[in-house]
Order: sequence, then C-alpha cells, then structure tokens
Amino acid sequence: MQIGSISIYHILHEFFQKTEPIQSIKAGTTLFQEKDQAKYIYLLLNGSIALGRVHLRGKEFILKILTNNELIVEYQIFKANPHYQFFAKALTDCELIAIRREDFERFIEIDNGAMSAFVFWQSTTYLKAQMKCQDLIMNGKKGGLYSMLIRLCNSFGVMTNDGILINLPLTHQELANLTYGTREVIQRALKELRDQDVISYDNQMFTIKNLNFLKMAVDCQNCSSEICGLN
Repeated sequence: MQIGSISIYHILHEFFQKTEPIQSIKAGTTLFQEKDQAKYIYLLLNGSIALGRVHLRGKEFILKILTNNELIVEYQIFKANPHYQFFAKALTDCELIAIRREDFERFIEIDNGAMSAFVFWQSTTYLKAQMKCQDLIMNGKKGGLYSMLIRLCNSFGVMTNDGILINLPLTHQELANLTYGTREVIQRALKELRDQDVISYDNQMFTIKNLNFLKMAVDCQNCSSEICGLN
C-alpha cells in the first residue's frame, strides 16, 4: 500500500466500528485531562474537540481544534503506563468511537498498512506543529493572530458573498487561547482589522474579507490545507 494513500482514521474506523459502539458527548465534556493515564484513543466522527494545556497560573492554551473524521492520540505510543500530554474538551456536541490503547497499539503493530498510514499521519502532525511554532515565534502576537485566522479559514472556512466565513463560533478569549496571547491584545488587533475592513465579526463568527492582507503580513508560504490548519 502506498504510504498515506488511505488515512489511518479510515483504516481504524473500518476495523473498529464493527466492535466498538458510537458514543455521544455533550459540548463542554472533558474526554481526558493532562497527565491522566492514557486508556483510549478516539475517532472523532463529528463535532469539534479542543486539545490544550493549562498553565500553572490557570490560563488555558488551545493547541489545536479537531473536527469531523479526526484521530485523537495524545500520548507516547508503545510506552509502559503512558499519560496524556494535553486535555481534550468538546466544543460542540460530538460523536466518537473510543478504542482501548492496547487494542490500537496491537492493531498497528500487526497491520503493515495501518502502521505506514499512522507514520504518515504522525509526520504530517509534526510538520503542522513546526509551522505553527514558526508563525508564532517569527511574527509576534499580531502576526500569530493573522496566522491563526488563516489556519481557521483552511480548517473551517466557507465561501460567502462577504468573504470566507469561519464556521466555528469563537469568543475573543478563545481566540486569545489559540494564539497564546491576552484577550486585551487580541481585541485591539481585531479592532484594527475590522477598521481596515479585513474582517467582520458577528454572533461569535468571523468572516475574513481580505485573506491576502493577512497572508502578505505574515509572508505566507501558501502551504496546503493539510499542513496549514488547526487540526
């Protein structure tokens, strides 16, 4: 099998849907906390889940947002008694399949196609993380916000007559959590963008009216949405 030709999500879904029930969880439900013992991996069938960490001072940081047909594996695989590195919290009502960690690891060990697809998925995940770090480090707080808005377009964007609607409700605080900044800094930067008619904001929904402005400001490399997203 060509590496990456079939996603690890679809391989796992095809195999485990026969034995594992679909679970429904409500918005606000915490799947696991940082440092909890890792017992399951998850297939997110639909809905949105945020992964992040909480600083010692209590500030929450969102590292990524997963939505629809995503795999959640947030621990070191094949390690004895692993623990989750982040928390996972449902942003919306979700449906998912929980797979025991031992069953998942045993399956990818014996299935060469699944192992190849998993390695491909992990390498892509690594590149996404590296690119996100680059954007936040090189472009500062304002550039980090612009970069995050571009990623939101790639992950949740819907074309409308007014521009690209980010089809995910976000408060200013949640956007600050995504950019590792403060709500006050984010609010000022967003006001500047609204004053320049680059974005609009209504009912917690952003519309990007001038995506090229954001891309030019951060020297966007026009990476594929596979790399430049929030997942």
